[in-house]
Amino acid sequence: MVLKIFFPQCCTTADSGLLVGCWIPDQDSAVVLAVVHYPFIPGQVKRYLTEIRSQTDVDLTVLGSWSMPKEGQEGMDSFLKDLSTIFPHSRWLQLSREIGKRGFTCQVVRKGGMFLKEQAKEGEGSVRDENEKVIIVHYDQRKVMLSQLHPVQEGVSHSKMEQSALRAVFHTVAQSHPLFFIDKYDDGPLKLTHWQSEGREASIIAELVKQGSVPVCKLLTWMLSLWSWLGSIRLLNVPPVRFISSKLSTCVQLGYRTEHLQTVSSTRKATEHMEFMRKANIFVSFLLDMALGLLLIAWLYRENRIGKLASTLVPVADHVAKELRELLEWLMGAPAGLKMNRALDQVLGRFFIYHIHLWISYIHLMSPFIEMILWYVGLSACLGLTFALSVLSDMVALLTFHIYCFYVYGARLYCLKIYGLSSLWRLFRGKKWNVLRQRVDSCSYDMDQLFIGTLLFTILLFLLPTTALYYLVFTLLRLVVVLFQGLIHLAVDLLNSFPLFAMGLRVCRPYRLAEGVKFRVLCEEEGTPLHLMMEINPIKVSAVLQYYRTPTYSCYPRDSWMALCKKLFVGELIYPWKHKTTKTD
Repeated sequence: MVLKIFFPQCCTTADSGLLVGCWIPDQDSAVVLAVVHYPFIPGQVKRYLTEIRSQTDVDLTVLGSWSMPKEGQEGMDSFLKDLSTIFPHSRWLQLSREIGKRGFTCQVVRKGGMFLKEQAKEGEGSVRDENEKVIIVHYDQRKVMLSQLHPVQEGVSHSKMEQSALRAVFHTVAQSHPLFFIDKYDDGPLKLTHWQSEGREASIIAELVKQGSVPVCKLLTWMLSLWSWLGSIRLLNVPPVRFISSKLSTCVQLGYRTEHLQTVSSTRKATEHMEFMRKANIFVSFLLDMALGLLLIAWLYRENRIGKLASTLVPVADHVAKELRELLEWLMGAPAGLKMNRALDQVLGRFFIYHIHLWISYIHLMSPFIEMILWYVGLSACLGLTFALSVLSDMVALLTFHIYCFYVYGARLYCLKIYGLSSLWRLFRGKKWNVLRQRVDSCSYDMDQLFIGTLLFTILLFLLPTTALYYLVFTLLRLVVVLFQGLIHLAVDLLNSFPLFAMGLRVCRPYRLAEGVKFRVLCEEEGTPLHLMMEINPIKVSAVLQYYRTPTYSCYPRDSWMALCKKLFVGELIYPWKHKTTKTD
């Protein structure tokens, strides 16, 4: 069995002392966490390790001794070797560094003071070679401490034993944070060398930020609780109000931002890595959203851009109405040389032209107030760019309401004829649709039913081209509006769910998000064990998006292209917000 010793790089130049760490069970591996320097009292070391053990899940113990040549400490090696009789152990590691060599030697002593080399002499040569093999793996303690090991992606071959051993090493170092977070200037009983020996990184700034964020979080929590109480008022839970608020993008975005702020402002400490990353991603996304919203406000309210936008809105609406009227007049004639049913064509054309007249009259009636409305709507960007985009989506839906009405009228009429033709087609074949069993059954019809069915089928069939043409035109217009709103929703969803904090860690500190490790030979000298350097492989960018993307309403599955084409063919309404649920008894 090969003995693997994980040794921190920060301890390679440490003074002589005791190696503190733990053994990984069933892996024949030892993780060195720190070096305790002389002077010390063995009883103090035992009490200190017992105290640290009570704060962590790591079985800390004295692994052995570390010898570093230094003037005036010639007898330190023998003193450290004698300490193996004081500390309980099954194997005692004796690591010593020689002058002029990059690597250092290692001797493993069994309980009772017998070297493994001496045990091997009594056995066979193959057993001797195996027992004497020791590999020292150097690792960056700071990076391993701060990193989070993720599952290996598919396509990368790693055995489960290797993954479990690596996870045990990462878990051991991460759970030993009480051992590391001791200031250099604390009057402690022992002097240790580890990655935090020079003091905590930015501890004063971090503590000031933590102390200052507590009252802010409490104030934000109180305001959110007040907002939740206002939202629970019975007047706002009336079915029409609840239905309208669930369809408006502004109300949906406001609900999601409220939920996100409740998550961020929670005073409960994040105990797990995923919970911490979710809070950090939401917080950074919220800050970016607010910054972009303020930039939008600064752009809108400069050089009277609101007034210019309001002055161009009415002419654009008139131009759209003119184009729609010309399109309807073209359909009321002989579009592309097609022979339409003149009576139905004239009825539908005049009906839609009348709706255009109502819509443009409504726009002209609201024109004196458009600038004021846009001025107040622009202030919504102070809540974030996503809120302003949601308001824009609702405004587009309101301004294109006439196109939506045309689409609904045409789709309902077309759907009625399609289902009527399919039902009458089953009548010709002696079939009927069984509503209870959801299947087609055989049925016998008399002569009168067949005559009436034939008459209705002929009428619907000859009226279908006219209805289908109007349905096709208004469906294309509706799809253009839905596509524009879909782009807005994608932008909002990107700002809401993009893991900006995790992506920043992946770019600036890739070791924080680890997928695995790789080893390179650091030193291979005669008379010393093989020295390897463990380097962290960062996680892929696609995996960062997969693991840390914040779930939103756009993360749920949508209809497939086949289902969408089927809906368009049979005339079912396409709602960007509506999703059918499975009916259960």
